Amino acid sequence: MKKCSKCPKPATLHITELVKQVPHEIHLCEDCAQQYLNQDEPSPASEPEEGMMVKLQLDAGDKELAELDKNVCPNCGISFREFRSQGRFGCPHDYVVFGDELEALLENIHDERQHCGKVPKRAPSDSQRQYQLIKLRSELRKAVAEESYEEAARLRDEIQAMETALSQGTGDAD
Repeated sequence: MKKCSKCPKPATLHITELVKQVPHEIHLCEDCAQQYLNQDEPSPASEPEEGMMVKLQLDAGDKELAELDKNVCPNCGISFREFRSQGRFGCPHDYVVFGDELEALLENIHDERQHCGKVPKRAPSDSQRQYQLIKLRSELRKAVAEESYEEAARLRDEIQAMETALSQGTGDAD
């Protein structure tokens, strides 16, 4: 879910405006949408109002998009702007090349940077164990940060047992 362009609330209204024949998207929450839709068009002699400010901010966004076009994958030649318009990457290296942009995008969409949901049941058992290891290591870091050393020792032992089982090719660490 996208966030409002003016405040941190979730956007419920999505508007596409043409500014100098270029489409720009505005995402607004219910309150900001009411303000936006109820405002009058500013007269040329008056100071820029809130609606004009949105348009000016969108023009500034064009500069950011131009910056995104400069970062190009050396392997397939796709830019981050092309990815945003197509919704697909050109090769697996793009995840590394555009890592920073992807983190910001994922956090904006999901309010999180790390997957914490379900794992497909048909996934290979090794990949499920690798996921469990990553999760345990994250819990270990959290336990150490919170100075919960007994929990940290238990997690450390569990991680070591799982790593040993993985290196020996057995699945006995469950």
